[in-house]
Amino acid sequence: MLLKKTIQNLTIAAVALFSYQNSAAQQTDKVYLSGKDFEHPVQWDFYCTGGNNSKTWSKINVPSQWELEGFGEYTYGRWYKELNQKEPSKEEGLYKYEFEVPADYKDKEILIAFGGAMTDTEVKINGKLAGAIHQGGFYEFKYDISSLLKFGSKNTLEVHVWKHSANKSVNAAERRADWWLFGGIYRPVWLEISPKTHIEHIAVNPKMDGSITVNLNLKNVSKNAVLEATLKGLNGEKFETFTFPVKAKSTTATIAAQWKNIKPWNPESPNLYDLELVLKQNGNIVHKYDKRIGFRTLEFKKQDGIYVNGTKIVMKGINRHSFWPEGGRSTSKRISELDGKLLKDMNMNAVRGHYPPDEHFLDVCDSLGLFVLNELAGWQNSYDTETGTKLVKEMVVRDVNHPSVIIWDNGNEGGWNYNVDKVFEDNDPQKRIVIHPWADFNGWDTHHYPTYLTGMHRFNNGENVFFPTEFMHGTYDNGHGAALEDFWTRYKQSPLFAGGFMWAMLDEAVFRSDWTGDAKFDSKGSLAADGILGPHREKEGSYYTVKEVWAPVQFQPKQVTADFDGSFLITNDYLFSNLNSCRMEFKVLKSDNDVLYTNGTSKEISSGKIEIPSIDPGETRKIKFAVPANFTEGDILSLSAYDQFNKEIYTWTWPIHKAKYYAAKFLAVQNTKAKASGVKTGNEITLKGSDVTVVLDATTGEITSVKNGTNTIPLTNGPRPIGMKAKLKDIQVSQEGDKAICNVTYSGGLSSVKWIMEPDGRFKMELIALKNASGGEGFDGAFFEDKISAFGITFSFPEKGVTGMKWFGRGPYHVWKNRIKGTTYGIWEKDYNTTITGESFENLVYPEFKGYHANLLGASLKAGASSFKVFSESDNLYLRLFTPDLPKNGFAGSYPQPAFPEGDISFMYEIPAMRDFKPLEHQGPESQATNIRIKSGDDGIKMNLWFDFRN
Repeated sequence: MLLKKTIQNLTIAAVALFSYQNSAAQQTDKVYLSGKDFEHPVQWDFYCTGGNNSKTWSKINVPSQWELEGFGEYTYGRWYKELNQKEPSKEEGLYKYEFEVPADYKDKEILIAFGGAMTDTEVKINGKLAGAIHQGGFYEFKYDISSLLKFGSKNTLEVHVWKHSANKSVNAAERRADWWLFGGIYRPVWLEISPKTHIEHIAVNPKMDGSITVNLNLKNVSKNAVLEATLKGLNGEKFETFTFPVKAKSTTATIAAQWKNIKPWNPESPNLYDLELVLKQNGNIVHKYDKRIGFRTLEFKKQDGIYVNGTKIVMKGINRHSFWPEGGRSTSKRISELDGKLLKDMNMNAVRGHYPPDEHFLDVCDSLGLFVLNELAGWQNSYDTETGTKLVKEMVVRDVNHPSVIIWDNGNEGGWNYNVDKVFEDNDPQKRIVIHPWADFNGWDTHHYPTYLTGMHRFNNGENVFFPTEFMHGTYDNGHGAALEDFWTRYKQSPLFAGGFMWAMLDEAVFRSDWTGDAKFDSKGSLAADGILGPHREKEGSYYTVKEVWAPVQFQPKQVTADFDGSFLITNDYLFSNLNSCRMEFKVLKSDNDVLYTNGTSKEISSGKIEIPSIDPGETRKIKFAVPANFTEGDILSLSAYDQFNKEIYTWTWPIHKAKYYAAKFLAVQNTKAKASGVKTGNEITLKGSDVTVVLDATTGEITSVKNGTNTIPLTNGPRPIGMKAKLKDIQVSQEGDKAICNVTYSGGLSSVKWIMEPDGRFKMELIALKNASGGEGFDGAFFEDKISAFGITFSFPEKGVTGMKWFGRGPYHVWKNRIKGTTYGIWEKDYNTTITGESFENLVYPEFKGYHANLLGASLKAGASSFKVFSESDNLYLRLFTPDLPKNGFAGSYPQPAFPEGDISFMYEIPAMRDFKPLEHQGPESQATNIRIKSGDDGIKMNLWFDFRN
């Protein structure tokens, strides 16, 4: 069977070459010897020298990482630090593949190209070396094998790949790093077949005015040669053709032209064109060369900013690795398109990596509109000068013509070699700047993980353009959305601010082909769990926060009331686009009164379009729509904005009414002629209404049991204060008409709780805190905390048996104090899950069930016979729903979440902030603990809740 597959693959290759010869003799053709990506591989013969499945010849998919194919050993690049391991595995891989080349290809130039192999790579054709061993795992390299081929018969390709380099600087740059270390031919392998006379390479410099210079490398040019340059629009637009003479035997040439009516490229309008270069000799076409390009003008002004097409830019970016759990660094165009769309959906306009990405990812960035910082690898150590010089040239030669690439990065965090800075410029006619990420270098300050108050020289009195190439570190979804708005608001105050790049896009959990059992995905604990997305691009909560904070439409705060006039003030946060290029619509949503008792949801009762006036970038203007007559019948106002490509920018929501309105609307009332009762027996107070019985401890005022008929609802041990102290002072039972009342008064921060049992079993809590707060007899210490990061009340409730929750409020993701944005008002529903963000890769269910939920108005906790509902008459209340589980495999310093208060279900006015890579003190105001100042005569802080324990 394996032999038949090999013959079949050889036949396909031969047919492809033959077809090329007969149909496109004047072009350079690309014929794959491997698959085009790891999802469509071709099998080669393979031998691994160590680790799993080693020391025997078998088959392997190419391209791939051999660990993912079951060979060798998995190694993480922090083996020498957190993992405290010996040197990583040094297995080698031997590859063999046979292919045919037609006999009449003898007069062609044939190159063999490798998109990337890790890491030292030796190539032989028919037993002879194709060239020097290539060192460096992230770069495309080629050999001219024309003289080594057998034409009209089979050829044997042999590739020897060393996972560990013989060059110490390559290992230091690439293998001592905070990422997975893989081995193998992980990007495609192909042949490039060209006529002897051809255009070998071009490097373009296209400007926004339609002018262009093209540097060409030529081969075997004879007399009477000319070059024709034609531009084609992707929608069929045609432009003038320019003709240039070419000197005989010239190996380089530069041409210049200018086309009219060119639409420039920028990330909001990524206009692209096809440049066609035709080399003719004596009137006959000898070679055609096509390249997709974009016209844009780059200017790098020290002590000012980075300009594209005359506009100073601010980059909203993230760091991305080429990664897929089942492929390692071996990806596909499908994955590149997926990632590009996700970045644009988050309203990002820029991306950076720690090495050159797949070229198809750059193609996506070109077409969707993303600025790219293209980086020479060197995580914290640099290549030596000789190796670095070769690799810079390979990188620039491959990527120089992409309009998305606006900056070259020379290494990372100390992984730069100053001696190779000039190599970028020598190979780049656009003269893009070269930065040293995290350094304050040559006018460009790329400081990593700056604090909110980063100041002297770096910011307040800085002289250099400021754009941190890493900030908002996101281990376990900590620091992407959390505090982003504070950082962004402050940094944008500086005219030298050019944007920033969060760390990182993905949780890099790799599939472990060598693991047995249910666990299959490994992120090395907290080391690689840095993403805003899961390994298969699952969206974490911060995804939506970033989408709102970085939306190019920004709303100024406004409360919607019954007197709402339909107007908002909005700001255009685009760089290039007028907001009237977008469209906006509104919806008024209404829910049935029994929505939390049934399977119902919100329904649209009115909608319309909102006209957006001319609003230039940076301007703030009013938008207004005619408020429909049934507006106040609705519950939620929803506004959605869409860009010129019909991509949703964001959807914003506002409640139309206050909490008391919704409690009255959604809480079911049952007519009954019976009265509620309240009685004190010993240390118990029993309140009963209909079938509901609530028992309070007369010594603490806390609920000890709740029953609905014979069913127990285990909400107990509360209310206990959070962020304040309380001691019971008095408890009294009374009757008010048909209601049973229990009044509890406290000394300390909690002032009083009034329990009201209605005849139909509805149970209300009216709480007042910090009203005439004082210590009573025997009360020890302050009655509330000076710095408050959590404030409210809490109850106990067992998780066992809980199956889900349906609620009205902000959702669907849980929140932190400094990460509220990204949630919207609505009727939400989710099943119980125990997802640990950044760790539950086998069952990564989002949104997470547990945690804090913002602006609770009503909720139905589903727990079988123990189910109950709660409705708030108090605005801006948080629901704490259990405590998210902590990661089991994290390293010290990962800080997955702040401490939760005691209890299981809490109702709170203040919740903790989430830290990121740095402590909360280094973040902005929304991350800081608050304080309370009590004045004589204050009404206190009220919290009114309805509990419905009925079926």
